[in-house]
Amino acid sequence: MRGSRHSLVAGLCVSLSLMQPIEACTRAVYLGSDGMVITARSMDWKVDVGTNLWVLPRGMQRTGEAGPQSVQWTSKYGSVVATGYDVSTTDGMNEKGLVANLLWLVESEYSDPHVARKPPLAISLWAQYVLDNFSTVQEAVDALSGEPFTVVTANVPGEPRLATLHLSISDATGDSAIVEYVKGRQVIHHDRKYQVMTNSPLFEEQLALEQYWRNIGGTVFLPGTNRAADRFARAMFYINAIPKNETPDIAVASVFSVIRNVSVPYGINTPEEPNISSTRWRTVADQKRRIYFFESALTPNTFWVNLNDIDFSPSGKVMKLDLGTNQKNVFSGNAAKDFQPAKPFRFLGL
Repeated sequence: MRGSRHSLVAGLCVSLSLMQPIEACTRAVYLGSDGMVITARSMDWKVDVGTNLWVLPRGMQRTGEAGPQSVQWTSKYGSVVATGYDVSTTDGMNEKGLVANLLWLVESEYSDPHVARKPPLAISLWAQYVLDNFSTVQEAVDALSGEPFTVVTANVPGEPRLATLHLSISDATGDSAIVEYVKGRQVIHHDRKYQVMTNSPLFEEQLALEQYWRNIGGTVFLPGTNRAADRFARAMFYINAIPKNETPDIAVASVFSVIRNVSVPYGINTPEEPNISSTRWRTVADQKRRIYFFESALTPNTFWVNLNDIDFSPSGKVMKLDLGTNQKNVFSGNAAKDFQPAKPFRFLGL
């Protein structure tokens, strides 16, 4: 039976490697010594995703942007976020060290809001809802399990296809959760050991892949392509192989090396796999020190935003760091001082 199971999982690995057209993002959580928790992600997209960084204070009034019955709330926590096209929060960390990341998942099937009879929430606000309302993964899971809303998707800006995404959450204790919509139903995977997420397949199947590669051992063989299943195997091995007792700066450098390892070289174009895309940027969130690092593929250096230097109070200002076309603007060191007051961006609605 064990050999048969391994054969099945190996077959799944091969079929995923050969068949899945995906957007090639990756997320990994490092669990170090002395309570050190660091979450990294890559953003891989075939065109400029129009990303800028924003400071969003507490006390902001929000609506789900999905019609008159949309869910409404007031943000409890301030956050620093990376946008997509300046109409959606795709990544970010709030002032409590909670991190949310949106990654592509072609298998996503969202609920029909008319059937679900829950207040709708535009998918552009999904990650922001979590950052605004929760300080820990447990809080988020407890609330989301009650399904206070149903996610409603819309077309990717400038494209005819619907946005199909899944959400990962991690907190300063190292806890993790993955939220997906499978055949119209919300599915939550919650466990500290869920450190890595890529794109396809569904997360339940990613866990089977993790078990398969764990039995082989990363020092024996690791798959090397830029497809989701292979990136998952490499990220899971390396995020746990790097030293756990280093200083914070060395730990951040190690985590950056892992997320770079699973990035797609800039300029890669695979005609037969049109959705495998170059890495545009990477983020690394140090959740204990509350420092959010950003690295563009087209700039010579990494910079960071120290959340301890930001006024997140309700009287604080919405501020923007303009990263420029293709995120080519160059910043150095702690860029908290470089943000400028700005009118809040409008989340994409229906």
